[in-house]
Amino acid sequence: MSSQKSTLHPRNLHRNSYDFDSLISCVPELKHYVFKNDYDTLTINFSLPQAVKLLNKALLLKYYEVKNWDIPEGNLCPPIPGRADYVHYLADLLAEENGQIPKENSVKGLDIGTGANLVYPLIAHQSYGWKFVGTDINPNSLDNAQKILEQNPNLSESIQLKLQPDSDFIFKNIISPEDKFSFSMCNPPFHESEADAMLGNRRKNNNLRKKKVQNPKLNFGGQHSELWCEGGELEFIRKMIDESVLFSSQVLWFTSLVSKKDNLHQLITRLKNNNAIDIKTIEMAQGQKISRILAWTFIPIENRKYWF
Repeated sequence: MSSQKSTLHPRNLHRNSYDFDSLISCVPELKHYVFKNDYDTLTINFSLPQAVKLLNKALLLKYYEVKNWDIPEGNLCPPIPGRADYVHYLADLLAEENGQIPKENSVKGLDIGTGANLVYPLIAHQSYGWKFVGTDINPNSLDNAQKILEQNPNLSESIQLKLQPDSDFIFKNIISPEDKFSFSMCNPPFHESEADAMLGNRRKNNNLRKKKVQNPKLNFGGQHSELWCEGGELEFIRKMIDESVLFSSQVLWFTSLVSKKDNLHQLITRLKNNNAIDIKTIEMAQGQKISRILAWTFIPIENRKYWF
């Protein structure tokens, strides 16, 4: 009998423990990384980048019918259950206006920093039929995302990719005057520098391996723009908030993950100073880890139900 990860969203397909036999049937190479732990439970070594990547490949094929998903070595390889949670909580947010989750072509999302993995648009489209624009400042990441779409032609009409040519901007150069998005979403760069990113990864690897590792690999990978930026998460979301005012009538809900709870007060204060009409904090839990979605809108409540 599968144990349940009860902290995940009720609609999350990954609430039960991984069925490795089924996943290995999807991606046979995964079997080389699966073993029984001290509790006689099948698992993988989550400190190995290749193991994590093959697990993701199997999950995306089994649960979302995404074929031949792959990312270059060194790119961010995100944990699928947590990414799916963000999508499902966004669906709940959109459902507040009309009492039901809007589906199919009535919803168009904007994924800021979609990366080489394209995970948010893939999960969201396959779960709810939503359309998406995925953006990134790294052309190599978008090239790989395009390869994923080419392997899945049924997704190409629903997911578009756009290069952000200027790292000083988030929405400018991306949102055209005629565009209208139901939401934007973002997993912002968490760290302030490469050294900070490596220190955080060393702590994570030590926890996973229960021993000290002097020069660990990034087990979930990650390039510069995916993991760190000047000022880290706080500065990135501040910039996003300030720029969102310029596109306040074109996006119903702006959202971003906020990993550090201590950043919330400053960010909410900034939103109030920018006259956001509604501000929400949505908590998500995956095991011991707690993160949160910060969501804000400039659209009056009486106008939101006409958005879809």
